[in-house]
Amino acid sequence: MTKNKYHFEGKHIVLDTLPKRFKKITATRFAAVMGLNHWTTPFQIWCALTRTWEQSYEDTIYTIAGKIIEPKIREDYLRDKLFWDVDNPDDVIGDGTPGSAFRQTYGDFFPNVEILGGMWDGLGHDDETGEDYILEIKTTKRAEDWLEGVPEYYKLQAALYTYLSGLDKFYVTGTFLDASDYEHPEDFIANTQNTKVFEFSLVEEYPNFKKDYVEPVLDFWNQYVETGISPDFDEKKDAEPLRALKTIDISESDTDYKNLTAEFDEVQFKLDQEMDKLQPLIERQKELKNKIKNLTISNFKDDDKYAELKTPHYVLTLTKAVRSSVDSKKLKSDGLYEKYSKETETFTLKQKVRGDK
Repeated sequence: MTKNKYHFEGKHIVLDTLPKRFKKITATRFAAVMGLNHWTTPFQIWCALTRTWEQSYEDTIYTIAGKIIEPKIREDYLRDKLFWDVDNPDDVIGDGTPGSAFRQTYGDFFPNVEILGGMWDGLGHDDETGEDYILEIKTTKRAEDWLEGVPEYYKLQAALYTYLSGLDKFYVTGTFLDASDYEHPEDFIANTQNTKVFEFSLVEEYPNFKKDYVEPVLDFWNQYVETGISPDFDEKKDAEPLRALKTIDISESDTDYKNLTAEFDEVQFKLDQEMDKLQPLIERQKELKNKIKNLTISNFKDDDKYAELKTPHYVLTLTKAVRSSVDSKKLKSDGLYEKYSKETETFTLKQKVRGDK
């Protein structure tokens, strides 16, 4: 649903009024701003940040499985089996009850940071080095995307949280699921075959993280978000938001529409019910018309053009039309029309109530 007034100018959108408050660039949006996410464009991120359009969220088998399996990776596998010292957000930021971290922060663990924010999956401590670290947990069925390691847009998510937390070390886990895992995620058990752990150092992986990534993202914010002028959109990649943005927004509270559509719905529903009852009669009537038509055609002579049949309530009229079935323009241009033309006959059966003119 769109909330702002806007207009199109060429390949971008201009907001007529800016929202009272923009959304923050979370880590899931971070890579997409720079065009590094195959699934989300910078234009779509701009729409979300400016509250102009955002794809409605609906749980799928993939998101449900991710929610169920994430704590299994963090607590059951990393903490209990591998003896990691890692905590979930509810224990660190919330009050320990499930979902408390999100409820208390509205999904932003960095309220004192402008523009950038989001939620990490785990915060841990390495007893050997004395370092704290960020944990990002990913579940996927697309193992092919991980053949060369963690996909860049996932790695940048963890890197941003690490940067905002003032840390250096971060881990990304990739858990590769099959169909049965999505059907019964509650039965999933992590092991070394289905779950891989990747360790990174922010300084080593992204030695110029602020300059190469943070500053360009902030430039995007200043150039597009604060001005209300979107980056260029792509007609194909951005087809879904463009369709929504070019669709008239009719308020559900509009009395005229509400009354008309309510009556329409009622009438159409009744009509559909009656049509279901009438369908056998409609099919039979179609058969009868074809039989009457064929029987009457068999009685036509070469010079006959019309036939009229009367029933107690209706008059059936059959008309013969003769048409040329050749490419007349081409034949005429070649001077062959008269030689090769042929005529075809078509018959049209119409009915009217007797007494109608």
